[in-house]
Amino acid sequence: MTKEILIHQIVDVLQQAGFIVSKRCNIRPRSFDLAARKGETLIFCKVLYNIDGLNEETAKEMKSLARCLGGTAVLVGAKTRDQMLEDNVVYMRYDIPAVNVPTLYDYFVEEVPPLVSAAPGGLYVSIDGDVLKEARKRTAMSLGALATELGVSRRTISKYEEGGMDASIDIVLQLEELLDVALAKSIDILRCFDKDMNIERPQEKMSDTQPDDGILGMLYALGYQIMSTSQAPFKAISKDTSDTLLTGVSTYSTAMIKRADLMSSISGVTRTKSVFIINGQIKSETVENTVLIEKRELDKLSGSDELVELIDERTKKHRIDL
Repeated sequence: MTKEILIHQIVDVLQQAGFIVSKRCNIRPRSFDLAARKGETLIFCKVLYNIDGLNEETAKEMKSLARCLGGTAVLVGAKTRDQMLEDNVVYMRYDIPAVNVPTLYDYFVEEVPPLVSAAPGGLYVSIDGDVLKEARKRTAMSLGALATELGVSRRTISKYEEGGMDASIDIVLQLEELLDVALAKSIDILRCFDKDMNIERPQEKMSDTQPDDGILGMLYALGYQIMSTSQAPFKAISKDTSDTLLTGVSTYSTAMIKRADLMSSISGVTRTKSVFIINGQIKSETVENTVLIEKRELDKLSGSDELVELIDERTKKHRIDL
């Protein structure tokens, strides 16, 4: 199976699940391959045949982008080391959940979440400690008696009940058979990197310092907070109190047009505006829904509200022309 086939399968799964999917990010380097949204659920999907190919720098940018834009980073692949990824198992790489296509399908289309996570030493299941404790007491089994039945320590059973330790699949199956109760807790792929799934993930904190890049520095002076990127199709995410901009910086060129078109697709999914600041002259004011603005025009603006007004004006003109 090639990466091309994987991406085709992933897009098919997401569309079956009702997601709007962006164009594929086919520009190198790239921190993610696809952005997809369904309602308030936004995901940034990285596709690697071997999930061990994800490096720390790419993972860090994926997570920063996702948190800044209110989404989640997900890695989809086919194998790890010399083994194929197992169905309904979640693997973690740099705190990003990694799954195969069948698991993705079950989670998003069938709405059946996985129960098993991979960790050094094997496959493990998270036990619902409250259910375990209640079932043990209902059957009048002491911690010691249950521990003896399973061949583990009394402290291990106590940790299971406290929710402080995952168990092997074999142990969970034995427990469920002994106590006649379902104990396995499902894994929410969109939140499984949270240690406490009941807390809300904070959005990524934007930089309060002026960027080194001259044009991004101009945006900062207009009142925007800037999160620079190194592997995304855009150079930065720029935010003020009311608007979020996917921001590109370049000269006018064929490569710029290609990036601007991709940014337009991504902004439609992320519900942001898309703008490219051009060093030099522009030959058109828009590329799809990405607005092009010359650096000299930016020099004349005094605040973020004037920039948004210019973006909205050119976006409206583009739609009328269509």
